[in-house]
Amino acid sequence: MAMAILVISNIFAWWQLNGQFYFKENGIWFWHNPMWMATVLGVPIGYMFWWSTKLSYEHFGTVWNIRMIGFGVGTIIFGILSWTFLEEIPTLKTIICILLAVAIILIQVTNLVGE
Repeated sequence: MAMAILVISNIFAWWQLNGQFYFKENGIWFWHNPMWMATVLGVPIGYMFWWSTKLSYEHFGTVWNIRMIGFGVGTIIFGILSWTFLEEIPTLKTIICILLAVAIILIQVTNLVGE
């Protein structure tokens, strides 16, 4: 559940911060008003990150796991959405970083022994 909320919150955060570049030519007014977007989306996104952290802490017993998982998930979501909507093709360096993000997630999710 924590992972699902983390993915959704990262998707919303990407749109909150980068939607301005996707919609700049369409003239959609609320994407051109950063204070409006920060205000409207900031509270629900912050709450989703908080809830994901709470659930992760209850499961793993530490905050380090969700920090590392959050970094990895955020990197992957950012890469996918930037490629899909902004047509920013990942370079080899970026692909390697995304693979490292996947490795971080897998290490944190599967490393329950001794914790």
